[in-house]
Amino acid sequence: MTAEPEPSPLPLPGSPGPSGQEARRRVLCRMCGRPLRGRRARLWGLGDECREKLAMRSAPVRGGWEVEQEALPGM
Repeated sequence: MTAEPEPSPLPLPGSPGPSGQEARRRVLCRMCGRPLRGRRARLWGLGDECREKLAMRSAPVRGGWEVEQEALPGM
């Protein structure tokens, strides 16, 4: 039985690489597929332009129409 040396552990995500530069994982926009560069865009997963497009969208406002209805019997 010979003792084998343990393999070196993998670097943690976000830690500096062997060359001293931080290796970043490529993150793409979920709407258009372009690479994201800013911190905020990478956190959201959306580029600035796509986030603005989503901000313009909104759910339709429900109308306040009165419905004519006969009274329930016995009331």
